[in-house]
Amino acid sequence: MFDIGLGELAVIAFVAVLVFGPDKLPELARQAGRFLHHAKTFANNARDELRTELGPAYSDLELRDLDPRTIVRKHVIEAMEDAEAEATTKRRELRPLATGEIPPYDVEAT
Repeated sequence: MFDIGLGELAVIAFVAVLVFGPDKLPELARQAGRFLHHAKTFANNARDELRTELGPAYSDLELRDLDPRTIVRKHVIEAMEDAEAEATTKRRELRPLATGEIPPYDVEAT
């Protein structure tokens, strides 16, 4: 999520011990845990309220689905799949001309 390795985490812990002291670190860790718990609860409540307000059609709504990058990626992938399916269908409709068969000609196209 934050792309922090073990080395960076050790440096952060060392700096935290130097700045706050070993006696205050447990209380700060508890406060950080409570803050993360409240933030997660807030996000879940917001998601549940959105689901309730939008109705049953959006019962599977997730907050990450509202990320613009996710929306664009989803639509691009769907468009590519549709184009591929359409091309496959067109290829199936095409067949080689039989010997002596005249190719189709559209007078309005030229």
